[in-house]
Amino acid sequence: MAIFPIFKVTVLSLCFSFVSCAQKQSLNSKKKEVSNTKNIKKEIVVAANSTKTYLPKLEGKKIAVVANQTSVISKRNGYTHLIDSLLSLDVNIKKIFAPEHGFRGKADAGEFVKDGIDTKTGLSIVSLHGQNKKPKPEQLKGIDLVIFDIQDVGVRFYTYIATLQLIMEACAEAKVPVMVFDRPNPNGNYVDGPSMETEHTSFLGMQAIPLVYGMTIGEYAEMINNEGWLSDGNKADLTVIPLLHYTHDSDYSFAIRPSPNLPNDQSINLYPSLGLFEGTHINAGRGTEFQFQRYGASFLDSIAYDFNYVPKPNFGSKYPKEKGKICFGEDLSNHSKLNVVSLQWLIKAYQNCTDKTKFFNTDGFTKHAGTEKLQKQIEVGMSEAEIKATWQADLETFKEVRKKYLRYD
Repeated sequence: MAIFPIFKVTVLSLCFSFVSCAQKQSLNSKKKEVSNTKNIKKEIVVAANSTKTYLPKLEGKKIAVVANQTSVISKRNGYTHLIDSLLSLDVNIKKIFAPEHGFRGKADAGEFVKDGIDTKTGLSIVSLHGQNKKPKPEQLKGIDLVIFDIQDVGVRFYTYIATLQLIMEACAEAKVPVMVFDRPNPNGNYVDGPSMETEHTSFLGMQAIPLVYGMTIGEYAEMINNEGWLSDGNKADLTVIPLLHYTHDSDYSFAIRPSPNLPNDQSINLYPSLGLFEGTHINAGRGTEFQFQRYGASFLDSIAYDFNYVPKPNFGSKYPKEKGKICFGEDLSNHSKLNVVSLQWLIKAYQNCTDKTKFFNTDGFTKHAGTEKLQKQIEVGMSEAEIKATWQADLETFKEVRKKYLRYD
């Protein structure tokens, strides 16, 4: 008779045990769901996509847009060009300003770009890499607002930030407001390289900033405006439409190459380092399908290098350095991601140059480096570590200024 009560207690205990386990599993499951939700990274939204934020500011205004092939609004099934999207939304666009490489991004680096008409929209295109790099007063006449929307890559000698400054300067003088649509900087997670010296100011460097400055184009626009970098102490009437869900550590791949010779993430990551070869007679992959992912020249030591290639004219490089010659060098297309400016390849190439008088294009190298010091340091045989040590004071000074304008955690 005593067996039944014991059995009942045992069954009840098991039931409570099962319920308790189930509750714990449910709680643990919910905790995991919450944890997983927190870990999900939200997709970066470029400013051009934030139409609800900026469209009300465009109503009733005559608009000019500084744009190229990267000025797009992303959609589920691809993207549409900003110009096409704004026109479809009845925004009154009057003209397009085009930077280096042109509105459709097909011109070679440094190539003279003519004014023209966009065949698709019929809008007039004013080149800012032709007869003038800064808009003339008559080119802004009748314009109520200028929109700047171009993908930058965060390197001082990449000329889109020079175009940005000249646009802001012209607009400040003409009292025309500027609206910058922000975009991610693929090299925005670090600051490195030699800082430009003011005596070497050019279109490849208009301000005394490091080679890699670690800011989005919107942040940099605010720095230009508030550090007194515009002529005659002017300030532009500036609005920056921000990015969403972006930080300076975010990874971001481009659907469209920002210029003809930056075809992929690898080239963009190596560009701060291999871009210095632009100031030498060494080929940096132009005339191949691996632009800024290799370097070489016919006058580098063929014994020191076991890789070679032959540059040929192609899209974005009609006249590549060392055209048709066997170039000895290195293939870096599979190199691991960099978070610094590396001088190792520049130094190695100089050391293995069979005729050092052919190496540097002194004027071009000074403009790219922003200083005469780097060429001299390489020529006297300083190591990469020794050279980088000379950059540190300027880098720390710039980082303190940069802090004031960072808007993304």
